[in-house]
Amino acid sequence: MSGGINDKTIAISSDPDFYEDLSEYLNVLSNPTRLRILKLIENHPKEVREIAREIDTSYENTKKHLDKLLKTGVIKKEAGMGRQASKGALPVWKYSLIPGGMEGIIRNLSIFSNIDVRIGHEELNAKQEEVRKLLSEDNSTGVHLIVVLGGECDGEAYALKEDEIRIGREDNKSPEFSNSDNAIVLPNSYEAVTRVSRPHAKFINRKGDWFIEDCGSTGGTYINNTKIQACRETSIIDGDMIDLARGSKGARIIFNLTHKDTPE
Repeated sequence: MSGGINDKTIAISSDPDFYEDLSEYLNVLSNPTRLRILKLIENHPKEVREIAREIDTSYENTKKHLDKLLKTGVIKKEAGMGRQASKGALPVWKYSLIPGGMEGIIRNLSIFSNIDVRIGHEELNAKQEEVRKLLSEDNSTGVHLIVVLGGECDGEAYALKEDEIRIGREDNKSPEFSNSDNAIVLPNSYEAVTRVSRPHAKFINRKGDWFIEDCGSTGGTYINNTKIQACRETSIIDGDMIDLARGSKGARIIFNLTHKDTPE
């Protein structure tokens, strides 16, 4: 029998600057052109004219989009060499996504989804959903994600490609798990997380509904700071914070549903 934990544990912020910054962040990311730019520079730095040509927008408008993205901290610009001219290559500014940039956006949106901004800030909820929808439409993987917060793997995203995915710490005695499609292997720095040979927990997909089951771990598994019962499937929803054990040696992860909808 499965149980659900839907309690939110992040309190309403009383800082007006938080909402102002959140609104600006969402406004920047809710523009489809800017999301196209992020995908263009995700793997290869590009200069403004290259980007403008590929998105079929003027140099001036492209520069404005890039300046807004720079303010959010998801991209960076560095000096590089541009096209070859008669007197040699010309120096240019090249823009690139910061390491883990897209995963960071997904992580931020997941955390925001656990913040109660309903009172007086309904428009932020709507804007957040707009950004999540745009990201979903652009996500070519079509799979759910978990994103690790803190520790050696901070900001890393793992795709849940199978209907049952085990998660635990690496185990040299069980090398077959390291390359398995149904195992997420965390490094030894997460000492509080049970080894993969006896996985700490597992994610389970049942016809689109997701659950997590603690596999009798020593450190326990927590959803939104509430410990769940071992060896029992517990439902999880978008934005849930999951702790595999507690403290600096444990692993905190965000469950994220950013994905393409499956056609009916």
